[in-house]
Amino acid sequence: MEHLSFSEILEQDRKRQEKAKLVADKIRTAGKYAWVGLYDVKEKEITIISCSGKSEPAFTAFPKDKGLNGRAVMKKQTVIVNDITKDEDYLLTFTNTQSEIIVPVFAAGGQEIVGTIDAESETKNAFSEKDAAFLEDCAKLVQSLWNSN
Repeated sequence: MEHLSFSEILEQDRKRQEKAKLVADKIRTAGKYAWVGLYDVKEKEITIISCSGKSEPAFTAFPKDKGLNGRAVMKKQTVIVNDITKDEDYLLTFTNTQSEIIVPVFAAGGQEIVGTIDAESETKNAFSEKDAAFLEDCAKLVQSLWNSN
């Protein structure tokens, strides 16, 4: 499945969660990330759709204004934390996570945030502007995953 493009994955006749898993797998492999999660941003909370990597995170749903996902949603911009021990907003996902990047996924109109892409690394200082640009491109390419929500 790794050879499929995002559009080929999204056009398949599969359940949304299955498509999200394939998308998360593709992003994790391409970016060489330890873990990738795709989240829905709802009126009051952020909930996981699917993930790729170790396992489900410690928190699969949390208030919309909490954690690094919440910061990305509230600020409407990518958040990079290269040392999670120095960030009070970090919500424990996995005990060996050292760095995290969250990229918001905007609705078709470009104003409302409908989801996030969350990538994690087991090394400090793992993420750069290059990762931000890559994941922001991914967010645009897979935005239709949130249209059917």
